[in-house]
Amino acid sequence: QVQLQESGPGLVKSSQTLSLICTVSGGSITTNANYWTWIRQPPGKGLEWMGVTHYNGNTYYSPSLKSRTSISRDTSKNQFTLQLSSVSPEDTAVYYCVRDLDWGQGTQVTVSS
Repeated sequence: QVQLQESGPGLVKSSQTLSLICTVSGGSITTNANYWTWIRQPPGKGLEWMGVTHYNGNTYYSPSLKSRTSISRDTSKNQFTLQLSSVSPEDTAVYYCVRDLDWGQGTQVTVSS
């Protein structure tokens, strides 16, 4: 069974870059037809899809976040990462890494003004 675990700082200052890592176990991020996604949920709001990296390295982003988002991967560590630049308090959320129905536990990120 695939397991995902997010890690990264819980507090980021405004204008800085948020960086999160998703470590995958129980399966390879390069396995055919697997898609590795970042999703976030701001307090009191719904889920927001941020972007995805495919098993073959292709990457796609939400149009609303594309200018500030970068998703990369380290196949040697079986990890994929999220970077969100120029953050503001509006980026405060629980951030999840996801594959299909498999979700990480989520990590709270707070952006201080």
